[in-house]
Amino acid sequence: MTLLTKAGIASQQLCFYGAGSMAEAIVKGLTHEKLVEPSHISMLNRQNTDRLTELNDRYGIQTIVQGSSNEAFLRNADIIFLMMKPKDAAEAITAIKPFVSPNQLFISVIAGLSIRAIEQLLGTPSAVVRAMPNTSSSIGLGATGISYSESITSQQKALTEVIFSSVGINAIVEESLQQAITGVSGSGPAYVYYFMESMIASAVELGLTSEAAKELVVQTVLGAAEMVRNTGEEPAELRRKVTSPGGTTQAAIELMEENRLSETINKAVHRSAERAGELGAAIERSITE
Repeated sequence: MTLLTKAGIASQQLCFYGAGSMAEAIVKGLTHEKLVEPSHISMLNRQNTDRLTELNDRYGIQTIVQGSSNEAFLRNADIIFLMMKPKDAAEAITAIKPFVSPNQLFISVIAGLSIRAIEQLLGTPSAVVRAMPNTSSSIGLGATGISYSESITSQQKALTEVIFSSVGINAIVEESLQQAITGVSGSGPAYVYYFMESMIASAVELGLTSEAAKELVVQTVLGAAEMVRNTGEEPAELRRKVTSPGGTTQAAIELMEENRLSETINKAVHRSAERAGELGAAIERSITE
């Protein structure tokens, strides 16, 4: 990160429309890395003032609870994060249209919603970032796919990448690949948790306590991920190294293959990506109705 970029993000006013876990993860990353002062961050939601109070107490960010207005937060922002639920997106973005301007940067994490649709809702070609982070961003280990509209400047790109680097890694991709990002890394943590749930349940059936089972499974998954990262070897090669012919691991892997685990995972990733497209299409239909 250059000093110029660090100074650039520090001078920005950030407004988050949506106060969910992903918004909190980004705020946590930015404030933890001391990239943005809490006084430069505002957050709004539709009606949950208890949540806004909680976030103000935790991070010192600005909300209507401190006496300002959502309209003022939106007007004064350099960067507006669109973090509402997909079902609320069209109505919410249309509602903020009177308070925003084309010189602002819009960062959307709304699954499936295209840049074109966001510009249509805003009523003008705008500097729009379409991003798909994941929940591991809350501990600084997120993975985010980022796509840019044609109106984005090089400085706005740099600021965006600084923001998402504060919560993990990011990859710049063509917008057509955003559904794939959703299917792989956006929804990906849940696939791993589901696998871990099954391993823990199996360990308990075999006689381990639930506490011991969880500890062993967590460390096993953590160790496997670190092996891939630290050795640079492909997962398939590491799997082969631990799978002795005729041994216990081979017996387990053969059973997984017989039950088409790989095919199931493939179908699940594709279905997640497909669902992102369906959500986006539903929002776009609501715009034209």
